[in-house]
Amino acid sequence: MDRRVVITGVGGLCGLGTDAASMWKEMREGRSAIGPIANSELHDLEGMTGAEIKALPQHDINRGHLISMARFSLLAVLAAREAMRQAGLSCDEGNAHRFGATVGVGGLGWDVMEETYRALLLDGARRVGILAVPKTMPSAAAGQVSLSLGLRGPVFGVTSACASANHAIASAVDQIKLGRADVMVSGGSDAPFAWGVLKAWEAMRVLSPDTCRPFSADRKGLVLGEGAGMAVLESYEHATRRGATILAEIAGVGLSADAFHIAAPSVEGPASAMRACLADAGLNAEDVDYLNAHGTGTKSNDQTETAAIKRVFGNHAYSMSISSTKSTHAHCLGAASALEMIACVMAIQEDVVPPTANYREPDPACDLDITPNVPRERKVRVAMSNAFAMGGTNAVLAFRQV
Repeated sequence: MDRRVVITGVGGLCGLGTDAASMWKEMREGRSAIGPIANSELHDLEGMTGAEIKALPQHDINRGHLISMARFSLLAVLAAREAMRQAGLSCDEGNAHRFGATVGVGGLGWDVMEETYRALLLDGARRVGILAVPKTMPSAAAGQVSLSLGLRGPVFGVTSACASANHAIASAVDQIKLGRADVMVSGGSDAPFAWGVLKAWEAMRVLSPDTCRPFSADRKGLVLGEGAGMAVLESYEHATRRGATILAEIAGVGLSADAFHIAAPSVEGPASAMRACLADAGLNAEDVDYLNAHGTGTKSNDQTETAAIKRVFGNHAYSMSISSTKSTHAHCLGAASALEMIACVMAIQEDVVPPTANYREPDPACDLDITPNVPRERKVRVAMSNAFAMGGTNAVLAFRQV
């Protein structure tokens, strides 16, 4: 039996807001959270821009649990708890083994790693924190979500750079379709604002000195952000049996690899993932109303992605609405496509396309309707979300109104 998979709750936080509703409100209106990074110890990197969470929301996580988490895990737990509250679900001894979690991350516990190396190499420390290893491991976010919510089914981390969250959600869909779980809490998290990480990104010469302008001819590069986005996924039968409110259905998944270059994008890899997603969902190209683009704001990504979209959608590429919400929440790496999942779900819920913010100048090589600067009301029955990562790992999801 091919089990349908639906979304019954979402949660998230990023520079735009500390819950999914406030985040979506800013995203929908095209208000950008990008600005000077103020709250991190950046040492000699003063003036770097990013989309930072200025203050975390109130929560009741006890101190014993808090001291076992790096920031990326804490963000994932906060988002997951919000998603479960919206879904109206909780675990008990009778169902915990049917509830699982997959969390995509682009890196690891960078804040703890930086603190550890500075203590050893600069401050002369002989020992580090006893929890340094479990706090920094990439799978920690998934494990901490499991601990916080009592999930005892399939739980694991997923990492594929900035396609991590879409890959995690795809993996969660598989667990439900294969009958290994009835409910999966899935998404992505990342907290990259550590000195060593930013120095590494600086060396790649892809960071914008001011803001993120996807598809605009005067774009200067990407901007990093921190955040987490999570969704509660259920089999359709499980959701309807308990009378849950269904936000959207995950209609299809498309995965591919470029096998081209570790850092440069290709056209065929992304095109292949989009085609596979349409086929998996049983959709025609003309069925897609809104596409949330990977849209990083680099010249190579934006032009390559535009070419891939045209290759897959043909003339319909000029009819559907496209936008890059990274112009508002920045590039949150492992969390990016989880935040964009929320954008797609809410676009379906409200029949409104969030805009590409900060847009100023048309680029002839990026001539599609990228919804510049202001939201657009239109019927959104199907939304697609692109995630194309360094390493050539591509993951595309399609969401459908139920």
